[in-house]
Amino acid sequence: MSFISIEFVIFFCIVTSLYFVLPMRWRLLLLLVSSYIFYAFSRVEYILLIAFSTLVDYFAGRELGRTPDEQKNKRRMLLAISISVNLGVLFFFKYFNFFSESIQILGQYVGFDYHPITHHLILPVGISFYTFQSMAYTIDVYRKQIDVEEDVAVFATYVALFPQLVAGPIERAQNIIPQLRQKFDFDYDRVVSGLRLALWGAFKKIVIADRLAIYVNAVYNDAHSYSGLPLILATLFFTFQIYCDFSGYTDIAIGTARVLGFDLMENFRQPYFATSIRDFWRRWHISLSTWFRDYVYIPLGGNRVSLVRNLVNLMIVFVVSGLWHGANWTFVIWGAVHGVIIVIETLFDHYTGKRNPKSLQLWIQRGITFLIVWFAWIFFRANTVQDAFYVVQKLFDFSDGRANLLRPLFGATLDVRIEFILSLGLIAFLMLTEWANSHWDLQKLSLRWIGVRWTMYYAALGFIIFTLLVNTTEQPFIYFQF
Repeated sequence: MSFISIEFVIFFCIVTSLYFVLPMRWRLLLLLVSSYIFYAFSRVEYILLIAFSTLVDYFAGRELGRTPDEQKNKRRMLLAISISVNLGVLFFFKYFNFFSESIQILGQYVGFDYHPITHHLILPVGISFYTFQSMAYTIDVYRKQIDVEEDVAVFATYVALFPQLVAGPIERAQNIIPQLRQKFDFDYDRVVSGLRLALWGAFKKIVIADRLAIYVNAVYNDAHSYSGLPLILATLFFTFQIYCDFSGYTDIAIGTARVLGFDLMENFRQPYFATSIRDFWRRWHISLSTWFRDYVYIPLGGNRVSLVRNLVNLMIVFVVSGLWHGANWTFVIWGAVHGVIIVIETLFDHYTGKRNPKSLQLWIQRGITFLIVWFAWIFFRANTVQDAFYVVQKLFDFSDGRANLLRPLFGATLDVRIEFILSLGLIAFLMLTEWANSHWDLQKLSLRWIGVRWTMYYAALGFIIFTLLVNTTEQPFIYFQF
């Protein structure tokens, strides 16, 4: 079930109404059942998969809690079972075909004839997210960083809580589980705040991301027909499409959870104002970057090892992070590009020391960082590695001039010039809003002037309804595929 659907609006209204009417003892059951119903809208049979992962980690965690520290081998075995089952299921559904086909390609280079074995199962929606979330619980219990959860219903609700089930944020048990035991009364201000954030998220997704997707899809799905300006512009549009698409989902997730009384973690913090790639990952998909930091980077030794080992650790984290996003070498290369830049930044800081740049230097750093991120998105968006390298090769080939600049918009409902100007205007509006929100709390400022506030509400709703009526092609959330 997509957040951008009438089914979800009806579903959320029913769940919210029942949630505040029912006694506390029934609310947990309501959340669990409604979360599984929400997930069943993708494919009913995959409920069994999320239930299986949940039960494996629940029983592994419970046994870890009952096993004394002296029985180290048993504790390690329980942790290994949890990690192996989780990663095994994830590998089978998401990566089995990819690695099997990659072995075939490698075999062709070395003269080895291999016929790949593949399956045709549909990738379960959100499997990468809830697998990491469930697995983190077992690791934290093993480390004795959290208490064991004895109530299977509480743990199952933590794994499947519907606002963040499909595309995060990837929550930690120490944040969500205590909230599941709290009684939240209906709070008007909290509900309004949550709905306001969800409205902003819907605006970013429907009005900005889906409009930019028209140009991006037209170019990248037929990349070899373009060169120069259309490729530059399509990559620029994708830079903002993926941000508005993913952060829009996160805003709706955090907003709807806030209505019910839950506080989800922040997942984005003006990432395109980052002053370095390291800073970018402190601002982009924060729940994933902190997950890899806590469960991969630090266990590898982090920065407590030699410089060379630290650089290797960084590359491992970013390559694996790229692979997490999808079973395609394009994602691996995208992660590796970020890893290489992080390595360069680490070496620079090591040999020159950290400095406090002035205002102009900060803006120069922001510009350079944005260009690196923009360039790396080519590999993320390209359908194949061949397409990606073609785009890189033809990016600054201006032999066609501006001949094909507006051609990707010929399928749009509105006039191509209007679509083009509107797309650029929405990007400018987004960046201005992001910049202003980094200096002032726009939400608090809007509360001072009721006229401004309601004008913003109606304008956002108007743009959303207009876009839904004009653009009849549904654009699924990008991160649903991960």
